[in-house]
This record gives sequence, structure tokens and C-alpha cells, in this order.
Amino acid sequence: MPQIDVDRLLDHEIAEVLRRTPLVPMDLSVEKLPAIREARVALSATFTLSDDVERRDVVVPGPAGEPDVRVRVYRTKGVDGPLPCIFYIHGGGYVTGAIELSDPTFDRWCPGLGCMVVSTDYRKAPETSYPGPLEDCYASLLWTWEHADELGIDRTRLGIAGSSAGGGLAAGLGLLARDRNEIPLAFQLLIYPMIDDTLTTESSSWEVPVWPPASNRFGWNAYLGPLAGGEVPAYAAAARATDLAGLPPTHIAVGTLDGFLDEDVEYAQRLNRAGVPTELHVYSGAPHGFDAFMPGTQIARRARANMEAWLTAVWNTPR
Repeated sequence: MPQIDVDRLLDHEIAEVLRRTPLVPMDLSVEKLPAIREARVALSATFTLSDDVERRDVVVPGPAGEPDVRVRVYRTKGVDGPLPCIFYIHGGGYVTGAIELSDPTFDRWCPGLGCMVVSTDYRKAPETSYPGPLEDCYASLLWTWEHADELGIDRTRLGIAGSSAGGGLAAGLGLLARDRNEIPLAFQLLIYPMIDDTLTTESSSWEVPVWPPASNRFGWNAYLGPLAGGEVPAYAAAARATDLAGLPPTHIAVGTLDGFLDEDVEYAQRLNRAGVPTELHVYSGAPHGFDAFMPGTQIARRARANMEAWLTAVWNTPR
């Protein structure tokens, strides 16, 4: 497939950030994963966090016969009453990532949006392949739903969100919640979600910053395990879903220099055709993870503002 001229198309502010601090794509292998994971958790120790937000870790029942799952509950101190709640799934290519890396985001969301957040520490591949990580997410979401009263959650404004592989898990979780019919979701916020394991779109072949095709193949092979290359359920790779009707209102954000561009745009179009209220934002010149890795750029600020405005609007829209 044809390649694109990344240097020419890259947003100028992002290009300047990358010039000063080049983002070297992770050299992923099973042997290197422990060190990569430790480095990402160590990064979170450098964050300066707000004293206005309470962060409480809870160990909740996992899937039947499987280990319990750690979740982190975020709430602005001194704020009472039932609040909208974002059930969040962090990214990391299905193989890495940690709850702690999103702490600064929720320091902003909780007081700024008047909400609370529950984030799940699902098991990672390849040690745990599909369906383990997704079932961890479902068990955590079910616990959140069942304990909404004591947590101070408005059940009518509980939805899911995730970025990258977390967005892929969120998309699969949305399908699973719809089909199990236990948890009515108010929304799904999918931030450059990783949803197509086939790697057959044109954009999936691009050698782009942050998450190039080699990393994508590693992540999918690790997550799918023995299913890789065969019959993959839609819950594992939401792009494979044939029925998208009945899903909650959806926001999808992706950059034009992201390998997930084509799969995310197509998913948004299919959601719209299925009658799902869907808002799609495509950011010109933005690579994967731009809002997290280049947070000070204007395009990252705009993406965050659009997501936050959409969340506020969907919470205030009668269902």
C-alpha cells in the first residue's frame, strides 16, 4: 500500500515537539515488556496531582473463577450527590499501560466536568489474552453499576471511555453490555480506538510516529493469542461487528497520521448508519496519542475541549 509523507503532513506544533523530544516507537517483545511496563508506571510517579480530587483504590470481584480486579475511584472532595460517571479503560496496545498514567486527566475532568471516574486495571496480554482483559472490564463495570448508590453515581449518566487499546476494549465492552442487557450505558467515548485486527486498511500500513504497523501487529497477536489470524469475535475487535444498532451515543476522535484512521472513520460511519448518534472528530496532522504525548499543542487542546464539551452535552440530553 502507498505510504504518506509524514514530515510534510505533520501538524507544525507537533513536529516541533517531536524535533525537541523524538518519540521512539516502542520496540515491543515479550522479553522487553516488563521493563516497558515498569518505566511507564515510574513515569506516573513524576506527576504533580491535585489535592482537590480523592483517589481510592478498590479490589472488586473479577470474572467467575478469575482473579479480582483493582479499580481506582476518582471524586472531587466535598462534592455530594449523584454525579455522572465515566468508566475509563486505559490504553497501551493491550500489552502495557497503567491506571496511574491517567491521574492528571481525571484531576481535570472531575472538578471541571462535575463528574466522577472509575478506572480499571485489567489484565494485560500476552499473559492474559482475549477474553480475559475484556471480562475484567465488564466485571469492573458491573461492580460500578451495582454500587452506584454508595459511590454517588447517577446511573442514567454512566458511560464508558478509553483511548487506543482502551478505546478498543471500550468498543468491545459497549457491544458486550448491549448484548448481555444488564447495564444500560449513556455514552461511549472512543479516543483513537484500536478496533481492527486485520491490518488491511490503507492507514494501517503507514509508517507513522508512536504506533507503527510492527507495534500494531505485536499488540493484536498478543491480545488475540490463538485466535489471531482466524475467526475473531466482534467483542475482541469491534470493527468486525455486523450489528451496531442499539449502542449508546458515541464520540470518536482520531488524527490523520494515526494508523487507526481508516478503521475509526469507518466505524463512525457504520454507527451513524445503524442509527447511533455519533460525533466524529478527525484532527489534521495529528499522530496517535497526540493529546497525551503533546498536550500543550493547540490541536491537543482543541481535541480535549471537544471531548469535554460532548460529554457535558450528552449528560444533559434526555434519553
